[in-house]
Amino acid sequence: MARQNKKLILIAGATGQQGGAALRLLREKGYPVAALTRHPDRPEANALVGHGTEIIRGDLNDMPSLVRAMEGVYGVYGVTTAMEEGVEREIQQGKNLIDAAARSRISHFVLSSVASADRKTGIPHFESKFMVEEHLRSSGVPNTVFRPVFFMENWLRMRQTVEEGTLALPLTPDTKLQMIAVRDIGVFVTMAFERPGHWQGRTVELAGDELTMSEIAASLSRLAGREIVYAQIGWEDYEAVAGREMTLMYRWFQEVGYSVNIGVLRTEHPNLMTFERWLQSNWRPKAQRAG
Repeated sequence: MARQNKKLILIAGATGQQGGAALRLLREKGYPVAALTRHPDRPEANALVGHGTEIIRGDLNDMPSLVRAMEGVYGVYGVTTAMEEGVEREIQQGKNLIDAAARSRISHFVLSSVASADRKTGIPHFESKFMVEEHLRSSGVPNTVFRPVFFMENWLRMRQTVEEGTLALPLTPDTKLQMIAVRDIGVFVTMAFERPGHWQGRTVELAGDELTMSEIAASLSRLAGREIVYAQIGWEDYEAVAGREMTLMYRWFQEVGYSVNIGVLRTEHPNLMTFERWLQSNWRPKAQRAG
């Protein structure tokens, strides 16, 4: 396909869910994209090569490599994580990426954060993302910050127990949880690069649906053609399996929770995915997968 748009977008986190979704959608829109990775020779990086995508070696812990990676780049989409090296390292990596963008005079930096990052949740990986946000705002780099809620894709990690007939979490059955499909995060990132005048300087929280645990189990039941029971498990039992930080997050879901105005988001993106629609596209019943 002829590339009509020559604005190169560098994606930090392209082999992950959010970065991968943004990469695919930007590419579909005709943007040349570059995936930043420490390990260009790994299969997940090689799988991105071609179709308007190049792989650029760079390390979020190594500023010179980031500055080199941004030569000729118009925009950066930054996704960081605390899951690999902890929150302190995530904060520093985010700052490094932003500082390299400032040195390179990047025209538009889009950052992935988390909804409610500014609400003093006490959740370490929420607090770390807010510190990265604050550094971006003080950097002088033109920017947009997107704050997604709980990913619909997270339910795929629970597929085994769900297909055995049970959805088990410590939340009460009537606890509402806001969710977002990672593809829709990619849609908003793409819109930010397409219409920078509309999006620059904004911090936008992203969600596509809001359901109780009972409603989520009912949706899974309809898809499976059999009853999926929601089972509330004890907090101590959950922490023994999931760890302290995940437990802190779920307690916050229970006691406070996200509060994104989904109706307003639909004025920007009318096709924002509902959980039911996401299930139909992403969660084939076991019998269908076997076939």
